[in-house]
Amino acid sequence: MPYTLLLLTKAGIVLRDPHLRRLGLDAPGASRAREAFSRFAACASPGPWAVWHEDGALRTEPRPGTRLREGMPVRFRISPLAGGSGPVPKSAPPSAYDAVRMPGVATLLTSPDGAEIYEACSAAVVGWDAERLVCAPFDRPRVQSTAEAAVREHLPFVEAPLLVASRMPLLLVNALKGPCEVHLPGREAFPAQARGWIERLFLALTALPGGGGDKLGA
Repeated sequence: MPYTLLLLTKAGIVLRDPHLRRLGLDAPGASRAREAFSRFAACASPGPWAVWHEDGALRTEPRPGTRLREGMPVRFRISPLAGGSGPVPKSAPPSAYDAVRMPGVATLLTSPDGAEIYEACSAAVVGWDAERLVCAPFDRPRVQSTAEAAVREHLPFVEAPLLVASRMPLLLVNALKGPCEVHLPGREAFPAQARGWIERLFLALTALPGGGGDKLGA
């Protein structure tokens, strides 16, 4: 059953179109569910929401805020998806990620040898190579992130392994928090300009279903 966790604001749904794709509401036969989604977005209270789509029907539940906060400490654990290949659909709780989450800590999920970061326990991870954003290679096992999808679609980026033994600046991004810088001793700070690109992107991709949006400034 397609599932997503989204943020509804007065301006609309943050990363609307990636969420529509994740839920399968962009399909030609999903008109009834898209109408239900539009009604939900028009009537629900602003805040985080869990949304399920099954057989043309939607189920929605309010959720607490994001786990992420600026400057939070990190720890490293082997990814529960290690050994797989490529992004997988986001699953509703309970999920394999529950075992690697800890309150107040961002868990960075790695390859079996601990050398490469795939994602965080509740966010995608992007880097900065002094010229462009860096995304993990597409074949790395991780959740299909709406935030990473938006970055890949709209911002200059390259694919490269995000190595644990590196000084490359890293930033966590998810649909509820947007960009979030965590405490990573030994790494350079993520550039404010590059972070600003992501923040403006999230604003540009916020819209109500059926409305405008997705028009990015120069």
